[in-house]
Amino acid sequence: MTLADDAIAWYETNARDLPWRQPTTSAWGVLVSEVMLQQTPVVRVEPAWRSWMTRWPTPADLAADPPAEAIRMWGRLGYPRRAMRLHACAVAMVERHDGEVPSDLDQLLALPGVGTYTGRAVATFAYGQRHPVVDTNVRRVVSRAVEGKPDAGAATTAADLVAVEELLPPDEATAAKASIAFMELGAIVCTARAPRCLSCPFETACAWHATGENLPEGPSRKPQRYAGTDRQVRGLLLEVLRHASGPVPRQRLDVVWSDEVQRARALAGLVDDGLVEPLGADDFVLAGDNQRPQPQDL
Repeated sequence: MTLADDAIAWYETNARDLPWRQPTTSAWGVLVSEVMLQQTPVVRVEPAWRSWMTRWPTPADLAADPPAEAIRMWGRLGYPRRAMRLHACAVAMVERHDGEVPSDLDQLLALPGVGTYTGRAVATFAYGQRHPVVDTNVRRVVSRAVEGKPDAGAATTAADLVAVEELLPPDEATAAKASIAFMELGAIVCTARAPRCLSCPFETACAWHATGENLPEGPSRKPQRYAGTDRQVRGLLLEVLRHASGPVPRQRLDVVWSDEVQRARALAGLVDDGLVEPLGADDFVLAGDNQRPQPQDL
């Protein structure tokens, strides 16, 4: 039995029942889930994913709406540029691929905002192809089970892709199952701070477990602070704009945060990122909202 075999056998009886893993889920649904799951927990993503797929079941449906609607629908998932990237992806797929999510990896990687991880994840999980799909969870599993180290590096490298590919079975369908199994194992068993080694299918084969070493003291990565940061201010500003039915005057945005310098910096950042558009000197809308008919025009 290989690590892949053990992981697949474990996955078949222990995997979480997530909607984007259902056989009926489209490649578009897989892509949406992968973008949403970046830096956002599953428990918050699942209801947002269901709402998104109900409103925009195909790329063409999303592309037909302005990007402002994607930002609104994104709600409070965080990192709202992901909503802009999904909208840009949808537009590109309509223009280049007749509204379909391409199955070719190079074509996936050419889509706006689709990087090494997301492209391989969609090709693997939606189309059953053989690619190394490497996120933080997978890197941690491989680091421990194969290399005997308690944790992996801070970012995915070419060496990580090679290491994971070497663990994949040659058959495409089986390799795809192994990829999702490795990821699930890292998410719910081989976790960063509280690994459940006695429940792990790699218990007897894991190089790190064999050392008997404990995890290093303290968090493996410094937690990101949110309160009082520009990210919090950006979120407050976007919350006002998301619920507005027309242009929002600067004075209305001024009340969300008392620090004028930080508020201005956060607003300028939203404009620079393309999430917000100024109308004149003192009015603002979400991206694309300046093309939407206002209530008095209907």
